[in-house]
Amino acid sequence: VDTSRCIGSGKCLTACRTENDVPEEFSRTWVERFIHFKDGTVQVDRVPETGYADSDLSPIDEDNVERAYFVPKLCNHCEDAPCNQVCPVHAAFTSPEGVELVDADRCIGCAYCVQACPYGARFINPDSHVADKCTWCYHRIMHDELPACVEACPANARIFGRLDDPNSEISKRLASVPTSVLKAHLGTHPKLHYLGNSQEVI
Repeated sequence: VDTSRCIGSGKCLTACRTENDVPEEFSRTWVERFIHFKDGTVQVDRVPETGYADSDLSPIDEDNVERAYFVPKLCNHCEDAPCNQVCPVHAAFTSPEGVELVDADRCIGCAYCVQACPYGARFINPDSHVADKCTWCYHRIMHDELPACVEACPANARIFGRLDDPNSEISKRLASVPTSVLKAHLGTHPKLHYLGNSQEVI
């Protein structure tokens, strides 16, 4: 995720909801607007699916702003995923390709994984009554298609590819520019990398 490119259009959010039939009031991915004020305070707003430009977010006095940017959030697909560790029925698992998934037939909806996720990326689907989350559109990537959010982004702020292929665009990008992961101190080893203003993200 390149936060220097994200414009808060909300198109990724709508694409995800449509592609994955995500219930209203729940999200597999979302975008936050970070505003750093000159007095040292930070304000974080959630961007609606209509996008920042058409949102009813409260107006900000630009003279008081030091910097601002958007940060897309989603499942970090951790190598050491806490959500998998706490699932009592092994419904939360890692696919052979390294994608964190949920076996809907096994899930009992206990929400242990929801509580264990340090990124707030999981929820109990009110329609299916099982754990739900971003799967990087597993059904698409297994057919060599991009995740819906990546395909829909008008600013190319999301890049997807194989980390085990040194010739993939994502591998080349990670090798050429400094990136960071969210909450690195937790030791979950996320596969989701950020560049741009990522050092500022809490």
